[in-house]
Amino acid sequence: MTVETNRLELAAPSLGFPRALTRGAVAKAITEVAVRPMPVRMRYPDGTVVGSGGPDSPVLEVARPRALFRRLEAHPKIGLGEAYMAGDWSAAEGTDLAQALMPFAAKMGDLVPKPLLSLRGLVDRAMPRAQRNTLEGSRSNISAHYDLSNDLFAAFLDPSMSYSSALFDPTRPLAEQDLHEAQVRKVEAILDAADVRAGSRVLEIGTGWGELAIRAAARGATVTSVTLSAEQRALALERIAAAGYAGRVEVLLQDYRETTGEYDAVVSVEMIEAVGEEYWDTYFSTIDDLLAPGGAVAIQAILMEHHRLLATKGSFGWIQKYIFPGGLIPSLQAIRDVTREHSSLRVDRVQAFGADYAETLRRWRETFTERWDDIQHHGFDETFRRMWEFYLAYCEAGFATGYLDVAQIRFTRRDGR
Repeated sequence: MTVETNRLELAAPSLGFPRALTRGAVAKAITEVAVRPMPVRMRYPDGTVVGSGGPDSPVLEVARPRALFRRLEAHPKIGLGEAYMAGDWSAAEGTDLAQALMPFAAKMGDLVPKPLLSLRGLVDRAMPRAQRNTLEGSRSNISAHYDLSNDLFAAFLDPSMSYSSALFDPTRPLAEQDLHEAQVRKVEAILDAADVRAGSRVLEIGTGWGELAIRAAARGATVTSVTLSAEQRALALERIAAAGYAGRVEVLLQDYRETTGEYDAVVSVEMIEAVGEEYWDTYFSTIDDLLAPGGAVAIQAILMEHHRLLATKGSFGWIQKYIFPGGLIPSLQAIRDVTREHSSLRVDRVQAFGADYAETLRRWRETFTERWDDIQHHGFDETFRRMWEFYLAYCEAGFATGYLDVAQIRFTRRDGR
């Protein structure tokens, strides 16, 4: 994915049959039915307002109604985000984008009238075969997001360069807690869950920028970390060396399926979302094969309810097109089912903290916005800014309303080996 490709698609989206026939009228009618009972106000250029929100409710400013509804009609699961990227609609002045999206996230399963849900098959699009997470496909999918620019991520992440949910202390007010402190707390918690200690042989699947590997090494462990992102690996190696742990940590540019060895602990933070349902069995059976007797596994995973996974897993959405190609969020039940059928691993403990992800995303988006002037100098344009603003706010709304969750999950072997 490139910014230029986004701009081209937004300027000249394809003309699907439904849109050519109705010119967005069907999408407009369905959208207004969905918005009418919501505690928001959708305002058209002529001043017309739809929605049950009051004077203090979020306001969605529709700048180009015809373009918005044509996009929604042509690509129902992609059009809203593309319309935001193109400037067809926005959050009005004084309205926070995530707050505007939260009422919709809270009612996600009920937005479309039930009689129309039977027509889902007519508009759902399958994930492109090019995004399958084969060995080659995974490299391409990961590179599309994580190799954008280390400078981009450094601009809005905390000093640990942690690009996953922080874990805040529930006994203290959020306003008193630094994001870096909460990210370190998250890393230490997952290392604890995997019983990482001095002498442990640790496998990390998904290096990120090296923070977990550094903290595992600081405990006296030896770490093998695997990643498919060349950009991340380069900076991770620099950070590991600067911390003084180059002798304890190796970072390999390879797929988890190519990994060999035996490890006392296997850890993976928000990497399973990039595995793809087709390969969940391979992911867990590979971990099972690499785990030493008596070892433990801990992963941090974004989760959705199982019925939502079943309803959405076969379709291609805005997040997969623009942010995480090949991505799919699992459910806890799916993880339990796959590990039971394809490994000796069993879920031992689950610590969920979805509200912490909403706060993490809120802080990322705030910093991203504050530092946009610096970010754009690395070659990112206004379309990219709106794309990432929508992505961060969209995800924040999902976690804030409970549509999405995140958890650290510990696994041990069923027979105690």
